[in-house]
Amino acid sequence: MIITICGKGGSGKSSVAALLAREYARRNRAVLVVDTDESNLGLHRLLGTDAPPDLMNYFGGKGEVMKRVMAAMPDPSSVDLVGERWTIDGLPGDYVAQENGIRLVAIGKIHEAGEGCACPMGMLARQFLNNLDLGEDDVVIADTEAGIEHFGRGVDQGADVILMIVDPSFESLQLARKVSEMVADLDLPLYYALNKINLFSADRLREGLPDPSRVAGEIPQDPAILAAGLDGRALDQSHPAIAALAGALDAARKDRV
Repeated sequence: MIITICGKGGSGKSSVAALLAREYARRNRAVLVVDTDESNLGLHRLLGTDAPPDLMNYFGGKGEVMKRVMAAMPDPSSVDLVGERWTIDGLPGDYVAQENGIRLVAIGKIHEAGEGCACPMGMLARQFLNNLDLGEDDVVIADTEAGIEHFGRGVDQGADVILMIVDPSFESLQLARKVSEMVADLDLPLYYALNKINLFSADRLREGLPDPSRVAGEIPQDPAILAAGLDGRALDQSHPAIAALAGALDAARKDRV
């Protein structure tokens, strides 16, 4: 199962991704987290790992990938960057960070001012996710950048489930409507996780969603989770709301199959 996690900045995408990864690992599933956000510098800390080298470097680096893309214009989608299919166990070890049964790869990061756009990262993320050969119990969690640019890049096309993290804000509800429209074009199931909620905000958020029946879980505002995120500590606690969310996503995957 490939789960793409999306949402607005600050909604808690990376925290939910880390907590879900922990939950699936506790269930003895093979778990791969794919960091497709070129500006997120903290996901590895939430997972308790070192930062892995950019996977982009395995393919020659951003400059080389950009040359190949430009050489293929006006049809850059014809460039095969990955060129092979991978299992979770067969990923290049030098580019994988691993801890507590969870593997992490990072597609690429923006490291310097003026280095150019992140288009090569988006192309590599899409092809990498599409070229994974997964076993029946394997779980891939792709943490995307804030907003909807990843939909435009096609990163989500190979997913089995889109999980949008919705926090108590007008901006989150506005984005949920746009994401709902874009996912409908992809013919993929979309579910919502309501994050940082209390009893009041849960009802208000449900009322504002395009389809409240697609809420797969509600995650209360937890001081321990907030403190760990602020301190850059690993999110290693179990949480009943995350366990319920993992179960709902498993059920959604089975329904789709």
